[in-house]
Amino acid sequence: MGYRIAVVGATGNVGREILKILDEREFPVDELAVLASRRSLGSECHFGDKTYKTTDLDIFDFTGWDIALFAVGSEATKKYAPIAAKAGCVVIDNSSLYRYTPDIPLIVPEVNPDDIEMARNKNIIANPNCSTAQMVVALKPLHDRATIKRVVVSTYQSVSGGGKEAMDELWLQTKGMYVPGQEKPASVFTKQIAFNVIPHIDVFMDSGDTKEEWKMVAETKKILDPKIKVTATCVRVPVFVGHSESINIEFEDFLDEDEVRDILREAPGILVIDKREDGGYITPVECVGEYATFVSRIRQDSTIENGINLWCVSDNLRKGAALNAVQIAELLGRRVLKKG
Repeated sequence: MGYRIAVVGATGNVGREILKILDEREFPVDELAVLASRRSLGSECHFGDKTYKTTDLDIFDFTGWDIALFAVGSEATKKYAPIAAKAGCVVIDNSSLYRYTPDIPLIVPEVNPDDIEMARNKNIIANPNCSTAQMVVALKPLHDRATIKRVVVSTYQSVSGGGKEAMDELWLQTKGMYVPGQEKPASVFTKQIAFNVIPHIDVFMDSGDTKEEWKMVAETKKILDPKIKVTATCVRVPVFVGHSESINIEFEDFLDEDEVRDILREAPGILVIDKREDGGYITPVECVGEYATFVSRIRQDSTIENGINLWCVSDNLRKGAALNAVQIAELLGRRVLKKG
């Protein structure tokens, strides 16, 4: 027996990716509803070899539906997720709205699968921030072995993290560099993104951190271990898809770089590509469309006690959003709903 699945925000980048991954992973879908706002009504979405027209989210009845995968902003989620949850449909939410609510689980299945039991609390599960998701997948097996004290991470985040308009702005600005009269001023971003990098994602906070940086700290603590100290600098780069991270880790115990490679090679969801030669590492272009979180450039940090550096790359529309959401749905099915 399969599930009745609703995809909310099915016409967006993440919504379409969710549909694609549900099909690729042969998730047991008995019935599918693709939901969108009224301005997108009638839009077509594809699932396998079938085409669906979007249904109006405003009037949809979630009663009798098993799982709703939400890929809309926090405002829409705030309105519709409680309606779905009250009707008995478990919400897996990609927005930031519920990530920091204590009794709502924030799940990365490779890291904290047992927290799925908390889904019974409110019928809502939060999906973490894209930059956090890939990082904790890499940190978890190392933390289990040597206990992480502190993490210093710098991110190089693609424009797809800002949605379709952000991707369009990069494309148009790039084109405008070569076509006179087609220059595109910054509107989505605070500065030109083409041929540039911007050390600013989300709003600034009183501490001087941006909210994106704060999210990485708070979410790592909730998902992995509240004792871990994290400091982050999050940067938007002119890449369409794929987030990269330079991660410096300080452990309680010594961990040799060769053992780090061995641990990560055996860890779920990770693919180690680490050769000390030209091209012996993964870049964001190569991770697009892949399920794995890739780790490269593993090396000892001799400037601190028990330090390791590594490079981490993942498709942010997949592991950072859609794939993780579908993996949560799979975990929910196995551990809580138990129908599939």
